[in-house]
Amino acid sequence: MNTKEIQIKDYNYPLPDERIAKFPLAERDSSKLLVYKSGEVSSDTFRSLPDYLPQGALMVFNNTKVIRARLHFRKSTPSANVQCSMINGQCSTPQGALIEIFLLEPASPVEYQENFIATKECSWYCLVGNSKKWKEGLLYGEFQINGTSYTISAERVAPHGTSFEIRFRWEGSFAFSEVLESLGELPIPPYLNRKTEESDLRTYQTVYSKIKGSVAAPTAGLHFTERVLADLDKHGIEREELTLHVGAGTFKPVKSEEIGDHEMHTEHIAVRLQTIEKLIAHEGKAIAVGTTSVRTLESLYYMGIKAQQLMDAGKDTGDGEELHVEQWMPYNVQCSMFNVQCLQSLRDYMLKHKLDVLHSSTQIIIAPGYQFHIVQMMVTNFHQPQSTLLLLVSAFVHGDWRKIYDYALANQFRFLSYGDSSLLIP
Repeated sequence: MNTKEIQIKDYNYPLPDERIAKFPLAERDSSKLLVYKSGEVSSDTFRSLPDYLPQGALMVFNNTKVIRARLHFRKSTPSANVQCSMINGQCSTPQGALIEIFLLEPASPVEYQENFIATKECSWYCLVGNSKKWKEGLLYGEFQINGTSYTISAERVAPHGTSFEIRFRWEGSFAFSEVLESLGELPIPPYLNRKTEESDLRTYQTVYSKIKGSVAAPTAGLHFTERVLADLDKHGIEREELTLHVGAGTFKPVKSEEIGDHEMHTEHIAVRLQTIEKLIAHEGKAIAVGTTSVRTLESLYYMGIKAQQLMDAGKDTGDGEELHVEQWMPYNVQCSMFNVQCLQSLRDYMLKHKLDVLHSSTQIIIAPGYQFHIVQMMVTNFHQPQSTLLLLVSAFVHGDWRKIYDYALANQFRFLSYGDSSLLIP
C-alpha cells in the first residue's frame, strides 16, 4: 500500500464522551495497563510495567515541561486606579475585548532557553483567538510578581502560516519565564472541555519534566511515579532522556481524506551526545515512552543518514537544523545503513562540531508502511480517532490497532491524555 493513499476514515472508532478521562486518577501508577504482546492482549496495573520489560533494556523518556502557553490580553492598559484581580492568569477587570494569544514556538531569540531568560522583550509565533477584534495597535496584560503589578504589551509583527509573530514587551527586569508563570495559563487539551484547574499544574506534568517548551504534555509519561522509576532500576532497566517540545499541532485533526494531503507540524528536539552513545551501546534499540519519544528516536536514524551525506560532501556546518527530517523522507529515501551505523554517523557529526547537545527538528509522519529502526517497544495512551497518533500505533502493531482499541473499550479503559496506558510489543 502507498502510505500517502491511506484513507483516514479507516482509522475511526466510536469514542463516547464518558470514556474520555476528564481528570487523572489520584495515584498516577494505579491506572490500567493494556499489554499487547505478539498479537495477544491482556490487562494489568501500570505499576506492574517493569515486570514486562527485558532486563538490560534501554527505556527513553521525553523530559519536556509544559509551559503556561495560554495568555489573555485586553485592548487597553489596566487602569492605574483599579485593582486588577488575577483569575486563571488574566485580569478580571473589564478593559475592552479579551484576546487570547497561544504561544507555539519562539521567534526571537529562536532558542527556547534563550527566549525564556530574555528580559524586557521577546517574540513568539502564536495562535490568536478572537483576532477579528484586534485589527491594529497594541494589546495589554498585567502580571504580578512579589505583590507588585506590571504591564506587558503584545504587538502583532507579521503573519506566519496560520499563526502570527507576536512581540512581547514588559516592565521590570524579569525573565520571560517569570512573566509566564504569573500571566499564563496551562493549556490542557481542548477535548477535556473544561477550564484549567489548580490541580492540573501538577498532574499535567510528568514527574521527570525538566526542559520548558511544550504546549502539551507527553502524556504517556504521566503514569510514571518515583516508585515505578525505582522499580525500573531494580529490574535492571536503563533510563535515558531526550527532549521533544510538543506543539499544538499534536491536536491538529487530519482533515484530508488521504493522509498524503495532511501537513505534519514541525517539532523541535534536543538530544545529548551521551544519549546517542547509550543507544549505540544498546545496538540501536530502545523502549520508547510516548509517541513523542518514538518520533524523536526514529528521526535520529534519518538525521544520521543526512549527517553522513553532508560530511561525505564536505557540506556539514554543525547547525543541527541542516539535519531536519522532512515529513515524507522515510518513504522516499533508499538506504542500506543499519540503525547503529546511522547513530554512529550522528555521533561523529556531533564530535566533529563539538556538540554536547544536538538541537534540530522533525516533521516525520509515522503511518502504516513505515519501517521502524530503533523503537522495539512502546508505552502509550489511547489516542483520538482519525489522528496521526493512531496511524503511528497502527504502523507499530502492523495494523492490529482495532484489536487493542476494541479490548480497551470493552474493558472500561479510560481514554486520551488523562486516561489509561498500554505497553505495545509487536
